[in-house]
Amino acid sequence: MTQARPVAVQRHAAPARPLLRRGAVRFDVVTWLSIYLLLLFAIPSKLVIGPLGSAGAPSMVVGLASLLLWVLMGVGAARPTLSGPRLIRVSLSVFLFSVGVTYVLAMSRPVVSNEVSPADVAILALLAWSGVLLLAHDGITSAARRDQLVWRLALAGGALAVLGLAQFAFGELFVDRLTLPGLTLTSPYELGQRNGLFRPQGTATHPIEYGVLVTMLLPLTLHVGFEHTERRAVVRWAPAAAALVLVPATGSRSAYVGAAVALIVMLVGWRGARRRVMLGVTAVGAVAGIVVAPNMLSSILGLFTGASEDPSVTSRTGSFELAGEFIARDPLFGRGLGTFLPTYRIFDNQYLLLLVTVGLVGTVLFLGICVATVRVLVRVRKRSADTDARTYDLALALMAAVLVGFVSLFFFDAFAFPMTMGALFLLVGVAGSLRTRA
Repeated sequence: MTQARPVAVQRHAAPARPLLRRGAVRFDVVTWLSIYLLLLFAIPSKLVIGPLGSAGAPSMVVGLASLLLWVLMGVGAARPTLSGPRLIRVSLSVFLFSVGVTYVLAMSRPVVSNEVSPADVAILALLAWSGVLLLAHDGITSAARRDQLVWRLALAGGALAVLGLAQFAFGELFVDRLTLPGLTLTSPYELGQRNGLFRPQGTATHPIEYGVLVTMLLPLTLHVGFEHTERRAVVRWAPAAAALVLVPATGSRSAYVGAAVALIVMLVGWRGARRRVMLGVTAVGAVAGIVVAPNMLSSILGLFTGASEDPSVTSRTGSFELAGEFIARDPLFGRGLGTFLPTYRIFDNQYLLLLVTVGLVGTVLFLGICVATVRVLVRVRKRSADTDARTYDLALALMAAVLVGFVSLFFFDAFAFPMTMGALFLLVGVAGSLRTRA
């Protein structure tokens, strides 16, 4: 009698996916995206597959494979799982179409030969990021597996923060000792300083990108700390603690603005008790930072009070006039993604660069992805407010993370930094997966 029950259960269970034996390794979309996450964050951005050049970042290769995998999922599905209204996917598709139009227009008129290859690489990078977004959006169909990916994203943020703290404290990069077979170093490693303090950069190309990455993942680390109560408190709070300690040490305005955006969004969305706890933690942390490193506070304040005399700021503001000249030539569709080379000018403002390269149409459509994501997450929060506390909080964390990413694009030309855009598109894809009831 005890042996008949499992047989009956198996007879009536849906045969859509075979059950795995206890201890068996489960390989699904989340596993694939976890591999992508590992390649994106663990391998320094300066290491690429030599023969592929600037298109040879391992994460980009996996991203392009993700796009192919997403296509195959749609073609081979027994039922149209990829159909139905998908606001994020539609907004991405329209943006990609506009970028395709700019590419065709750019290649159909006289173009400098040096601009062709960067334009091709830019298109490939965008397709790779889009593949990750689409695969996460449509391939994550289980709430439990989505939580697992969120946990790994939080761990990635915590690990990056720990590495950055070590770089800040010891004045060493550590990643420069890493060598991987088949990968080539594109440029020498260098640990910069600002106001006499080391500027950590983790495995990123630049401290600005590193600060954006950590603050982008900060909301997810806080979500894990509050909601993943099945894990021990020390374990689930470790990533958030590391990220919060790291932020003041970044020496980056973009990181401070990103952290402010993240905390403001979270504090507005949280309910009373949690909001009070976080305000208290922030206040205690600020006081502790002033006591332990009083010169760090003056350094942080100096980044904003002395901004008018900072060469990095004057360089950004001085680019507006030049950008305006290029925008006036092709205001609607621009001169083509990737065709404005760093040797011409470094704008340090991705939106300004988008206006030059994909025009007003492409820039507005790119911002449409952000608007679509926020709108989807607001709907998810309304739907789960009284039924699923974890999803309710996850939607808020993802909203904060995505907004940090899009706001941070004002501070540097992020499309040239694969870690930032790879992480941002992945977060948008995870946000889209919340539309799936699981």
